[in-house]
Amino acid sequence: MEERCPITDSSILLIESFCLYSVRFRGEGYQEGFQRGTKRGLHNGWRHGASHGANLSSEISFYYGFAISWKCLLEHQSDDRSRKRLRALEALLNLTQKFPLDDPQSVKLQEDTEKLRAKFRQVCSMLNVPTDFKDYIRTAEGTSF
Repeated sequence: MEERCPITDSSILLIESFCLYSVRFRGEGYQEGFQRGTKRGLHNGWRHGASHGANLSSEISFYYGFAISWKCLLEHQSDDRSRKRLRALEALLNLTQKFPLDDPQSVKLQEDTEKLRAKFRQVCSMLNVPTDFKDYIRTAEGTSF
């Protein structure tokens, strides 16, 4: 009795077509996944940028409000110490107003931020005000309402 090979031309074609479909679907799946990942990455990047921009803007607005408040308190005093403090406050105000808020890709953004923070620390030192306000911020813990 003659033994026949169980592999026929049609089974070879079936295996080849299965391999081709496997490669095709893997490629299509990769492309679809890449597009979804790109979309998700853009969305996450936008949210991350918006969050950091809001934090930076809030910090600069705080410095501006701080300087305006102290300027109002000191502008009617005429002693030398108050005049020096006022000049430092004016310099802080000037830095806040010239800050490049409209250009997040500015090469000088980090440098300008450091200058602003350094000037704020200097002004706080001149005014004998702590630069860390955590002790002054009260939380709602322990309140009855």
